[in-house]
Amino acid sequence: MIVNAKSRKGQRLFKRACKRLDALPFPVEARAVDDPRKLVPTIKALMAKQPDLMILGGGDGTVSGLVDYLVGTETILGVLPLGTANSFARTLGIPLDINGAIEVLRTGAPKRIDLGMIDKDYFANCAAMGISPQIAETVPHGLKKVLGRVGYLGWAGVQFAKFKPFTLIVGEGESAERLKVVEVRISNGPFHGGTELVDEAAVDSGEIIVQAVRGHVKSTLIKNWAASVLRHEARHEDTVSFRGRELKIATIPPLPISIDGEVLAHTPVTAKIAAGVIRVMAPVGA
Repeated sequence: MIVNAKSRKGQRLFKRACKRLDALPFPVEARAVDDPRKLVPTIKALMAKQPDLMILGGGDGTVSGLVDYLVGTETILGVLPLGTANSFARTLGIPLDINGAIEVLRTGAPKRIDLGMIDKDYFANCAAMGISPQIAETVPHGLKKVLGRVGYLGWAGVQFAKFKPFTLIVGEGESAERLKVVEVRISNGPFHGGTELVDEAAVDSGEIIVQAVRGHVKSTLIKNWAASVLRHEARHEDTVSFRGRELKIATIPPLPISIDGEVLAHTPVTAKIAAGVIRVMAPVGA
């Protein structure tokens, strides 16, 4: 088990998770990693032992950043949701509390699932273009730590004031589709930011879903977010979806892409599905 313990909360949850590991019918070697730069060397060292199960504890970004190292192996992924949104765990039906998540490791069953890809980079749940990567790419380092949630939300408000709708291009050549949009979600699962936004996306569909929120004004995005949170039918009024095994995506102007919360790419890109490339422990019948 690898837990991203870069915060005080992460350290506390790691200790709590370790106490619950005794409930599992097999031994678990647990590592707390408080420096994100050491996550990759840690998983490489542990995967060299060819474990039957690799439990990743952290948020969606932690899972997406490390899941590449399970592709092409027989190791089953276990998810310990310790992030803020935990969209991937929600998609799989994994409880968001430590006791419930570890119970899934004890009583659940391996489920073969897809991963999304942005060019050659695998991701677990969702990538996005629009206001969220703009905030993530520009926020001053340490702002949230120094000024807390209020400071972070203040910065988000500043970026939203600067944000402008953009042109999305899906496909190539004369058949490419162009539309004015305020947000784009590239989804392997329905949840984004902890909210169910892309109803038609599923981790075992064999297709990548690109959902665009159409609009020429920013208020369209606020309306769509609100309708999605409330599960109102209006959430479908301004969206259009593209689906397939591989889709070429460009924007005018070129924009950053956040992949499960981390800005890791810029348009243009190719969005793909890697069908059935890993197994994950999920609740029976999920």
